[in-house]
Amino acid sequence: MALAVLTLLLSLVIDRLMGDPQSRFHPVAMLGNLIAVWGRPGLYPVRIQRIAGVVFALATACIFTLPFLIVERCLLLAGAYLSPILSAVILVIVSAFLLKVCFAWRCLEEHVENVESALKSGGEGSGREAVQRLVSRDAAVLKDEEILSGAFESMAENLVDSIISPLFFFTIFGLAGAAFYRAANTMDAMLGYKDERIRLGWFAARIDDVLNYIPARFSGLVLILYFAARGKFRPAWKTFIADRKKREGFNGGIPMSLIAGGCETAFVKPGVYVIGGECKKRSLSEAKKDIFSAVRWASAISAVIFCAAMTAAGGVIFGMLGI
Repeated sequence: MALAVLTLLLSLVIDRLMGDPQSRFHPVAMLGNLIAVWGRPGLYPVRIQRIAGVVFALATACIFTLPFLIVERCLLLAGAYLSPILSAVILVIVSAFLLKVCFAWRCLEEHVENVESALKSGGEGSGREAVQRLVSRDAAVLKDEEILSGAFESMAENLVDSIISPLFFFTIFGLAGAAFYRAANTMDAMLGYKDERIRLGWFAARIDDVLNYIPARFSGLVLILYFAARGKFRPAWKTFIADRKKREGFNGGIPMSLIAGGCETAFVKPGVYVIGGECKKRSLSEAKKDIFSAVRWASAISAVIFCAAMTAAGGVIFGMLGI
């Protein structure tokens, strides 16, 4: 189990050092290309779009997950022909890079920085263009604070989607679990909308809701403990109780409401919701440092808990494989 812990920790170091490389050969980019091939509602008669969504979603998740499972097994089998130390080193390094494919931490901060930089250097037009890459809302109508809100909301929600959930499923099911989650979440990000994609993407959206259900609530507990330690329990909890259901879905409102309240700022989606309005004392720019810190600490605390869990319980996959 020490190897699984080292894999997780090394993957976090790799992420902080390298970020998320932009390449069409990145596995998640290729996953997106695969989804784009079948994820066009116009390819199917309306009556079979839901069935097509189920079949192609499951097939895509399996296609993306299988290489991770094969590599993981090959590394374990190769250990029989190598010295124990060399085998362990290769297993940890390769597994860490594969796990890194399944989550993104540093790039969440970079996305916010890019939007903020575009807004400062090019005004609202550049800011809208930058934030539109992160959110599905119509950025053309957004003002300064609303543009920043889109970026910070994406960061807060992706604390679960991009960091905690992949590491959670790695802890329980190994690399295959993290890969399966990444495939499901990517399909939801591309197809899970209430527009012409609603039938084709319904299954991906529901699977994503189910997979994120426990990690989202785990993130809520971690954030509550973090803000309590910083003396911000009351605004965090008050905003959580009042605003967590304003965000559509079962999961996204949990980290968003706690971060908005704990950082005493507000997330605004014009005409839809204001999260944190009652406890707001400062703008998003003023709260930026605290939002970054909350996401960093929640990620780090979660990683420590997952490592402790693997050490104590052995982990399902790694324990079965006798690592």
